[in-house]
Amino acid sequence: MRIAVLVLDDVFDSGLTAVLDVFKTANNLRGCIPQPPPPWDLTRVGFTSTVRTSCGLLVGTEPVARAADCDLLLIPAVSTPFPHGLAPWLESEGTARARELVARTRVRGAQLAGACTSTFLLADSGVLDGLRATTAWQLAPLFRERYPQVALDEQRMVTHSDGITTAGAAFSAVDLALSLVRRSSPSLSDLVAERLIIEERPTQATHSMPTALADRDATTAAFEAWVRCHLNRPVTLTDAAHAIGVSKRTLQRRTQSVLGISPVRFIQDLRIEQATHLLRSTDEPIDVIARRVGYETASTLRMLLRTRTGRTAGQLRGQRHAG
Repeated sequence: MRIAVLVLDDVFDSGLTAVLDVFKTANNLRGCIPQPPPPWDLTRVGFTSTVRTSCGLLVGTEPVARAADCDLLLIPAVSTPFPHGLAPWLESEGTARARELVARTRVRGAQLAGACTSTFLLADSGVLDGLRATTAWQLAPLFRERYPQVALDEQRMVTHSDGITTAGAAFSAVDLALSLVRRSSPSLSDLVAERLIIEERPTQATHSMPTALADRDATTAAFEAWVRCHLNRPVTLTDAAHAIGVSKRTLQRRTQSVLGISPVRFIQDLRIEQATHLLRSTDEPIDVIARRVGYETASTLRMLLRTRTGRTAGQLRGQRHAG
């Protein structure tokens, strides 16, 4: 597969190098498995012959015309102040040229991939309309506001939808590259992950902070604050709406619009966040923690922890002792 890696000014250094390292390792390990996939041919392309990374390193690139016959155009994340720096970046001349390249690449049927801020570039180009995508969890409210026509799932680390692969926060470039290797050869992907010590990370949910998401909107911020004060008891949406001075319907609409989830799901997320903190920071029994976050039985909390974080209560508590 011929992959053109579009290197833009202020590219996130590790996002770029992670992609290059994963595919180089995959190429080096191809001979270690029977019936290996074809090698990956990566070319760094850019609108200038030299690009400066966000940390000030200089990266040489080939002319962007080299991307004209690539099988996959991959765009690593650009480092911008979150989130207010994204709008100026998306409106810049360099990004406009990148949008045109993305659109042309899509029209001729090649695959596309991007992580973190570069998913905004893909969405701005219109290629994600009607498709499923992900981005950095902390950018989800802004993404959802700008691109309501995209089915955003910020819980996922990586998504594949109609030839377009997207990934979450900037370090998820590792997961992005590994997932592309896996689509050609699961056994080679496993070998690369073992060699580079990359653990499977299907979700960003364990890293997201509900407060950071809710703070973008006054209603959801007030809702979040009220729920935190009542985590240890059953709550109803009617009570919450009355307490913050809005209708139940308004609360449901704003939570869905800003966070992409229902108010009930948000309450569960807050409880899981607090339970995870208590598991990692105290020696309290799981049944005590369950009651402290509003669940009558430990079994309910255990089930939610496995579903949302992919880890058991014991594994979460073990992270504390491992540290």
